Amino acid sequence: MKISNRRSRRAAVAVALGSVLALTATACGDDGSGTGGDKGSEGSGKGKVLFWDNNGGVRTDIWKEIITDFEKANPDIEVEYVGIAATEYQSKVDTSIQGGGLPDVGGVGAAMAAGFAAQGALEPLDDRLAKSSLSGKLNESMVESLKSAGGGEALYSIPTSANNGVLYYRTDLFKAAGLADPTDWDKFYAAAEKLTDKDKNAFGYTIRGGAGSIAQALDAMYGQSGITSFWDASGEKTTVNDPKNIAALEKYVGLYKKVTPAADLNNDFTKMVAQFDSGTIGMLNHNLGSYQDHVKAFGADRFRGIPQPTGPGGKRVQVSNPVDGLGMFKSSKNKEAAWKFIEFATSHEENSKFNKSAGQVPSNNDAAKDTWISDAEPTKLAAAALTDGSTTIVQLPYYLPDWNTISKADNEPGFQKVMDGQSSAKEFLDTLADQLNKAQAEWSEQKG
Repeated sequence: MKISNRRSRRAAVAVALGSVLALTATACGDDGSGTGGDKGSEGSGKGKVLFWDNNGGVRTDIWKEIITDFEKANPDIEVEYVGIAATEYQSKVDTSIQGGGLPDVGGVGAAMAAGFAAQGALEPLDDRLAKSSLSGKLNESMVESLKSAGGGEALYSIPTSANNGVLYYRTDLFKAAGLADPTDWDKFYAAAEKLTDKDKNAFGYTIRGGAGSIAQALDAMYGQSGITSFWDASGEKTTVNDPKNIAALEKYVGLYKKVTPAADLNNDFTKMVAQFDSGTIGMLNHNLGSYQDHVKAFGADRFRGIPQPTGPGGKRVQVSNPVDGLGMFKSSKNKEAAWKFIEFATSHEENSKFNKSAGQVPSNNDAAKDTWISDAEPTKLAAAALTDGSTTIVQLPYYLPDWNTISKADNEPGFQKVMDGQSSAKEFLDTLADQLNKAQAEWSEQKG
């Protein structure tokens, strides 16, 4: 059933994927009309810009503050803000692509870029960025993540922030046990074992077995194996089932129930965070978003949040973390003004303001050097890891139409079987690799 459903989804987006050719042609001078034949226009650079926030409610206040700043600096442009809940955003955009009514500017993160671009809905932004005051000012790894996520042909979104993966650990528990900081994988595994005392309901680690488990497992695999590309040299075969990755997953999954709670089999991030904050667990992998929860639970001096442990040769390898950004919709009738807003929102001062509020890594390199970063150590270290050359990012194939299904619904139950001993790491990763290789082949065929 899963195979037939996936084929149906592929058939449904086949026509949309064909639009990638039109998008490429646009860069070569073709009219590149968007969905419904509406290619939009540059406009006067004045008037109204409609902006859809892809995390409405959570980020509404800070976006309204940025909009106020923008309108003061650009009195001839008015920005109309519409906040849309993250859970509803993609479906609303997809509906509007088919039926009309898209905004000028909208949130376009890595997980959405390919889908929107394949339907011909997004304006390529490479040329605008090259001529902009932002040129050379944005974090290169974030730009590359968004370009890769959109299919690699063009940049369809200007990055605003990254919500990097973090290894949180209890410094007080480490000190009491005489443990070194878990800065490499050997120290991580040693600490997980030493901090476990099941009779006292104390565990060294909490592993993600519920929703969102695949991305965390991939991060642990590539971090330990040191493999730096998701695809082999041919670009056709994934490296997920490379023997080094299989061995890494076997070791990682071996933590379950040995040094982790049994409840982890079904735990998503909210349950994991709550479990860690209850005070009996030594380490947790999550992202910057839970930092304030840990501050509330422990204060600032009983825990730390650091980048993923280093692997072979002291090198750190991480899979690409969620990068958010701002895209321009091709149907916009006021692209000049829309670009001014995107450019302003990702400028030094405004990008710093946004990410200080969000607790994430700024995309603007100057913003990443601001003093507030030092007050939130996990953000400071995450920002440094992305810019100091210490970390290699393995780009996940967000551009594949089936990526979200493959990495979630199709394989999360399979990962639970590996954790529970019903399946081997090799069986699981071979199945995952087969699905990915087929999806990659179909994507390549659609691109022609």
